[in-house]
Amino acid sequence: MNRDDLYRRLGKNYTDAEFEDLCFDYGIELDEITSEKEMQEAEQGKGKAEGADESVIFKIDIPANRPDLLCIEGIARALKVFIGKENRPEFQVVVPASPLVMRIRPETGMIRPHVVCAVLRNITFTPESYQSFIDLQTRLHQNTCRRRTLVAIGTHDLDSITGPFEYNAKPLANFNFVPLQGGARENRNVNGHGLFEMLEKDRELSKFLHLVKDSPVCPVITDSTGEVLSVPPIINGEYSKISIDTKNVFIECTATDLNRAHIVINTMCAMFGEYTAKPFEVEAVQVIRADGSSFMSPYMGEINVEVGVDYVNKAVGINIDIDRMIKVLGKMQMPAVATKDGQGLTVQVPCTRSDVLHKCDIMEDIAIAYGFNNIKRTVPPVVTVGKQQPINHLSDLIRNEMAQAGYTEILTFGLGSEQEQFDHMQLQNKGDLAVVVGNPASCDFEMVRVSLLPGLLKTLKSSSALPPPFKLFECSDVVLLDNKEDVGARNERRLCSVYSGLSSGFELTHGVVDRVMLLNRIQRANTDAPNTYKIVNAQHPSYFPGRCGEIFVGGKYIGRFGIIHPATLEAFDIKYPVSAMEICIEGFL
Repeated sequence: MNRDDLYRRLGKNYTDAEFEDLCFDYGIELDEITSEKEMQEAEQGKGKAEGADESVIFKIDIPANRPDLLCIEGIARALKVFIGKENRPEFQVVVPASPLVMRIRPETGMIRPHVVCAVLRNITFTPESYQSFIDLQTRLHQNTCRRRTLVAIGTHDLDSITGPFEYNAKPLANFNFVPLQGGARENRNVNGHGLFEMLEKDRELSKFLHLVKDSPVCPVITDSTGEVLSVPPIINGEYSKISIDTKNVFIECTATDLNRAHIVINTMCAMFGEYTAKPFEVEAVQVIRADGSSFMSPYMGEINVEVGVDYVNKAVGINIDIDRMIKVLGKMQMPAVATKDGQGLTVQVPCTRSDVLHKCDIMEDIAIAYGFNNIKRTVPPVVTVGKQQPINHLSDLIRNEMAQAGYTEILTFGLGSEQEQFDHMQLQNKGDLAVVVGNPASCDFEMVRVSLLPGLLKTLKSSSALPPPFKLFECSDVVLLDNKEDVGARNERRLCSVYSGLSSGFELTHGVVDRVMLLNRIQRANTDAPNTYKIVNAQHPSYFPGRCGEIFVGGKYIGRFGIIHPATLEAFDIKYPVSAMEICIEGFL
């Protein structure tokens, strides 16, 4: 935003350091001070931006939960209330005797079922405020609207259209439309197919075509004459376009998420309601749903949230009374009154603060307005010493010993393919072991690994151009389905090693098993006594017959080691024999 315009709105000129401190106090960040000329020279080279605007521009970093700060109107208003130069605005929604009507047709349920509307009457734009109006829509589309997937904003010159309006969904061949001019778009009337062909050449709008391209119907908004005003969520029409001279603005937001649509239209009305003849007065529109029920839009009422004084003081680390809390909340545009018992506050949350969902959000705003730098630093009133989790400490010790034994540590992906985890290992997936990823982006990451061994074998395959032998290990987690856990699965820390060379190196892998047991003070014995281990001959599809052993500690199975089966090696395209070991180390604690 333009620095001089912002300072004019704030009624004061700040030094850069003073304004940076003000932003910090409010919980936002002054990210960069630049100009159009500096930005162009950074892109094109010094001396190649002659004639560019040299006005100072502030780039301010806004948290994702504050859409009300995505324009200069919102930031200036918030900072003026924060420093006590202005009272918070009172939004008023006016319902006329014969309100405008937006009727939703049942066909919209196939693609984008919701719409909310509002009217800004007798608005006066300047070149700066008009550009801000357009820029806010762009920023909302990018952030709160999730690139128009959740909400799409349409703005129209109300004086050029006539109600009632209709929100419908039609096949591409069943409507004609003159799209808003600009870019590669031609000034001609086209049907839906022609519109899509035209927009595929548009660098900006082509990225949104996928939202409706595969649907049998496309959303359209028409007025009483049948003229198409917009094709959400793609583009508005030339017929109802707004300009700097527009006096009455009709806003519609189509959506797949109705709650998000209310947030967006409230933000638009709250930010630019200050330019209407009666500031912050918004005209409501009657929206008639497909089932015949109706509601008035927008709803800009406040919600009440209660929070305890003791809770706030304890959470923030301060000790202030109710009166001080009421005062600091006023700086955040949230008036409050004491509850009847005097132990808490009832806070009035405005429609622009959609991020306030819980009492902890009120607590956070009190902390911001009180001032983080004003909170006294104290030592936490606990008697404890921070240290590593035991399983992580054990893992580090084992990693150190494996490295000293000449093994190289690797780190493989936690996600893998079913083919690698089961088929290549000659195992059957019975569906009772692995956590599966819903709608995976790639077949390489379709499940959470149940074994570390496939990752090490893949690494051996990728290292085939290097000379043998290979000595690799990994100490990390696998995830296994477990109905006893509240989330239905559990992590298990494992150690896995492989040796590959001109011989299988079975004796070396056996030595690693014995070394790990020795370091954990577990003795070899053919009993199930505590702190003893035994190796039992076993058969496993991934290992060579007669060359596989299962390891038991205190009578409990912890893993196996042996020579990898040739069929498994062939599946991973490994040319040399391999011996491997994989054990669970959690039982060593």
